[in-house]
Amino acid sequence: MDTPPLAVPAPDSSSHSLHGVPRHAAPLLDDGVFSPERVKAEREQAYFNDLYLLAPVAYFVLGLDGVIVQVNLVAAELFGLVRERLGHVLFRSYVHEAFLHDFEQFVQRVLNSSEPERIQLQVRLRPGAREAGLPVSLLGSADPNGQALRLVLEQAEGKLAALERSEERFRRIVHSAEEGIWEIDAQALTSFVNPKMAHMLACQIEDMLGQPLAAFMDDEGRAILERNIARRQDGIVERHEFKFQRRDGSTLWATLATNPIFDSGGTYLGALALVSDITAQRAASERIWRQANFDPLTGLPNRHMFLDRLQHEARHASREGGCLALLFIDLDHFKQVNDRLGHEKGDMLLRQAALRISERVRSTDTVSRLGGDEFTVILAGVGQLGGIERVLQELTTALALPFVLDGDTAQVSASVGVALYPADAEATDTLLRHADQAMYAAKSAGRNGYSYFTPALQQAADLRRSTVREMRLALAQEQFEVYYQPIIRLCDGTIERAEALLRWRHPLRGLLVPADFIAFAEANGLIIDIGEWVFQQVVRQARQWRDEHGAGFQVCINKSPAEFRCDAALYQDWGHALARAGLAPGAIVIETTEAVLLDEARQVADRLRQFRTMGLALALDDFGSGQVSLGCIRKAGIDFLKIDRSLVGELGRDDAGLGLCEAIIALAQRLGVKVVAEGVETATQRDLLRAAGCDYAQGYFFSRALAAGQMNCLLAAQPAA
Repeated sequence: MDTPPLAVPAPDSSSHSLHGVPRHAAPLLDDGVFSPERVKAEREQAYFNDLYLLAPVAYFVLGLDGVIVQVNLVAAELFGLVRERLGHVLFRSYVHEAFLHDFEQFVQRVLNSSEPERIQLQVRLRPGAREAGLPVSLLGSADPNGQALRLVLEQAEGKLAALERSEERFRRIVHSAEEGIWEIDAQALTSFVNPKMAHMLACQIEDMLGQPLAAFMDDEGRAILERNIARRQDGIVERHEFKFQRRDGSTLWATLATNPIFDSGGTYLGALALVSDITAQRAASERIWRQANFDPLTGLPNRHMFLDRLQHEARHASREGGCLALLFIDLDHFKQVNDRLGHEKGDMLLRQAALRISERVRSTDTVSRLGGDEFTVILAGVGQLGGIERVLQELTTALALPFVLDGDTAQVSASVGVALYPADAEATDTLLRHADQAMYAAKSAGRNGYSYFTPALQQAADLRRSTVREMRLALAQEQFEVYYQPIIRLCDGTIERAEALLRWRHPLRGLLVPADFIAFAEANGLIIDIGEWVFQQVVRQARQWRDEHGAGFQVCINKSPAEFRCDAALYQDWGHALARAGLAPGAIVIETTEAVLLDEARQVADRLRQFRTMGLALALDDFGSGQVSLGCIRKAGIDFLKIDRSLVGELGRDDAGLGLCEAIIALAQRLGVKVVAEGVETATQRDLLRAAGCDYAQGYFFSRALAAGQMNCLLAAQPAA
C-alpha cells in the first residue's frame, strides 16, 4: 500500500494548473497515446482500479486542476460522494482551512518528485462544514505521464482498524456471495475458495486447498485450461465454460470469469475467478438442441440433422474422391397396422423398426427418421455395390419379420429406394428426391424390395409433377367433364340408373380417362377436390333426370379408398346439398372397392355410416376379384353388388364361370342386395346373366360412357314406363 496505483483521469479533466502550481507539459493526447507502452499501462491501470475499488483505505484520483475524477468505495462513503456522478468537486474543499497551505506545498512536491510523498493533516467530511477536522495521512504520487495526481487517505486510527473493517466486509461479501470465488496461484493450485464454490463442487473447503484446478475437471476442461493459462499470464481477462466433476460424480457446468493477478513488478501471481453455475441452463440448451435435431419417438436424427449430415458426408466424399449411398425406406402397410392396433402400438413398431435398421448398418453410418414411417440411411464411403446390396438385403429381411407389440403381433415390410452420390446427383436435395423416386418404384414393383434410381424414374417423376400442376389448372378452368354409362335393367332393357365416369379434356393430350390421371390425384391429395366437384355435378344432373325420367332414377359415383379416410367435416355439406336438390334417399349411389371394406381404419367405418345417414346408397365395385365375403357385405350395409368384369368375361366359355356368377347372384339376392354385372360385351353374356336372375348390367354391348347431353337423348328415346 506504500505505492499507489497508476490512474488515468477522466476525459473531462481540466487543463488548468492547481492553484499556481504548473502542471507537466505533456499533453493529454500525446504522440504515444496509441503506443504499446501506453496500452499496457492502461490495461494495468484498469486492473489496479478494480483492485483498489474494495481497498480498506480511501483512494482518490485528481486531475491537475485538483478536481476529483475517481474514487473507490471507502473514499465515496467517507466524503458522501456518488462514484458515478462526482461532478466538479475540488479535493481541497475537504481540507481543513488551517492545512490548506501545507496541502498545496504537498501537491507541488508530489508533482515534482518521482517518489511518493506523505503528509499529515486534517479534513472535513463536508465542504464548508464547521465540525472539528478529521486527522488523516495522505500518500501522494503523480503518474508517469504527469496527467493525474493519486492520493491514498488513511485515517489517524491507523491501518489496523481499517484493515479489520475491510476484512469483516470481505468476509461478509465472500460468505454471502451467490457466485463461487476461486483463487489459484501461479502453479494453478487452489489458494482460496469461498463456501459457495465448495458447495457447488460438493466438497469441503479444506479438501480443495492446494489442489490443482485441473483435478476438478474432465479431459475436455483440462485441455481448455491448458490453452488459457498462458493467455492469463499475458494479462488477458478470460470467460469460458468448463465442465467440472463433483465429488459425487455428477457434472457441474460453470462459466469462469478469470482475472490475472500481478505484483507491483508485473510478476504473474495467479488468477481470481468468479464462477457461475450454468448446469440448468446448459441442460435446457441441450434439450432444445435435441428437440431441434432428434426425433423424440425413436431418438434418431430428424430431417434437420439428416440434411446437415448429408451435406457433410457429400462434401467429404467430394474431397476424398469417394461416393456414398442414400437409402430411402418406407414401411409397407404401416398405416393399416396403426389404424388397427392404435397409435401407441404403431409408435412401438416405429421404435423397433428404427432399432432394426440401426443394427444392420455401421456405427459411422447415419440412420434418421424423416417423419411418419419414412427412414433414411446414409452409407458413407461405400466402395462397391456389393456392400450396398448386402445392407439392402439385410434391411428388407429384418423389417419383414413380425413385430411383437405388447401382446399383439404385426407384420409390415419395407420398400427401399437407393441413390448414389455423385453418380445420380451431386446436389443433396436432388439426391434425396432421386432416392424417394426409387422408393416409389420399389412400391410399384410389389413392395418388400428395393430399387435403384434410373433416369426413367426421373422422367416418371417429372410426368407426375407436371400432371398434378395441370390437374390443378384443370379444376380452375373446368376442363373436367362427367360422362355417364347406362345401367340396364335386364328383365326389360330399361335404363333406370347410370354410372358417373370422370373425363379430362386435356388441351394437348385430348380426352383422358381416369386411368391416365387418377393415381396422380390420389397420391397428391387432389382426389378430394376432384371428388367434391364430381359430387356437385352429379347432384344437379340427377335432379334433372329425376324430374324428366322418373323418381326412381339413380346415379352412381366412384369413390377411391383415399376419400374414405378423410375428415368427416369435408362431407358435412353433402346432406344439405341433397336436401336443397330435393333428392330422395338412394338417388345417389356411392361406389367403392373391396379394399375399403377390408380396411379396418376407424375413419372408413365412420365414413360408411356417415354416407348411410345422409341417404346415400352404397355399391361394391369389382366383386369377385378380391377377398370380401358376403357376410362382410351384409355388415357394411351394401345395396348393390357389381360383379367384376373378369368373371363376366368368362361367361359362355365354360360352365365354371357361369356357375360362379349364378352363386354370387343367388347369395346376394338372399341378402337383399341387388346385383349389377359389369363389362357385358356380347349378347350371350347378357342372356346368361338374365337367365341367372341378375338384376342389372352395363358394358359396351349396351353403350359406352356418354356425355350428359347424349345420355339425355338416350333416356328420352326409350319408351315411357
